[in-house]
Amino acid sequence: MTLALALTLAGCTTSTEQSPSTSSQTYTAEVWADNWFSMSVNGEQVAEDSVPITTERSFNAETFTFQAQGPFVLALTAMDFKENDSGLEYIGTDRQQMGDGGVILQVRDANGALVAVSDGGWKCLVTHHAPVDKSCESESDPVAGEGACAFETYDAPEGWETLDYDDSTWSAASEHSEAAVSPKDGYDEINWDASAALIWGPDLETDNTILCRIVVQQ
Repeated sequence: MTLALALTLAGCTTSTEQSPSTSSQTYTAEVWADNWFSMSVNGEQVAEDSVPITTERSFNAETFTFQAQGPFVLALTAMDFKENDSGLEYIGTDRQQMGDGGVILQVRDANGALVAVSDGGWKCLVTHHAPVDKSCESESDPVAGEGACAFETYDAPEGWETLDYDDSTWSAASEHSEAAVSPKDGYDEINWDASAALIWGPDLETDNTILCRIVVQQ
């Protein structure tokens, strides 16, 4: 019998091994999104934006707690407001335009220690991209799926919110500046850690729905 096996059978671990937490802990999350988000932990939803995605200019911050046992995966769905699959808003008015998204978050443990922030370490997948050509924005009669107003949409991969999902083919989250996102309405109510960044897909205007995830080892 090897030493490692003997220690395992005795209910022990070597000093170089790290075992996950054996009990749940309470965490507090703060999230601001343009326009809407939902979050799950290990596949179980723990929060959803209180302002529906159908609400124009639905910018707000949410603070909530959840229980988790480390390691765990934070999975975030974020959506920008759009009237239809063209990706446009205010269609037919003099304000017709592509919207722009953005989300920022931070998570602390019960002792107030920061355990996760939104940054380029997250892996993200764009599941709705529109319009495929930005000239759609200036069309007098934009029709989703036609010409410049074509769109790309993908189903969420099965199991993407779970700890053992392989996200190696996903892209790193794109960090965007405050000047680019212009966060408002609730953003300034949160004392954001300097390490927390506004993230989205590569294009703030045409990436309309994104899935993002990160594994928290604590």
